[in-house]
Amino acid sequence: MKKIVAPVVLVISLGFLGGCASVSKEELDAVRATASKAVADAAAAKTSADNAAAAAAKAQSSADAAKSTADAAKSSSDAAKSSADAANACCQDTQTKIDRMFKKSMYK
Repeated sequence: MKKIVAPVVLVISLGFLGGCASVSKEELDAVRATASKAVADAAAAKTSADNAAAAAAKAQSSADAAKSTADAAKSSSDAAKSSADAANACCQDTQTKIDRMFKKSMYK
């Protein structure tokens, strides 16, 4: 009995597989069209990604240039502040000297 069941199961299985494996030309063309559309969509997505990457690189370059300009402006500002602080110290020193001279002349 076992010897008969195994070949029958094998034949039935092959019959199902053979029946399921048949695909009509229209179905195959539909699958090909879907695959072609997927490839076209992927190419468009890649182009968009490349454009976005180029725009990001350009933005990064602009940001780097702006940072460089800001750093130069900060350096100039620091130098101007240093000069102003020195001028202020000199002014304070001069003011102190004038006050001393005035007080000296008042005591005489």
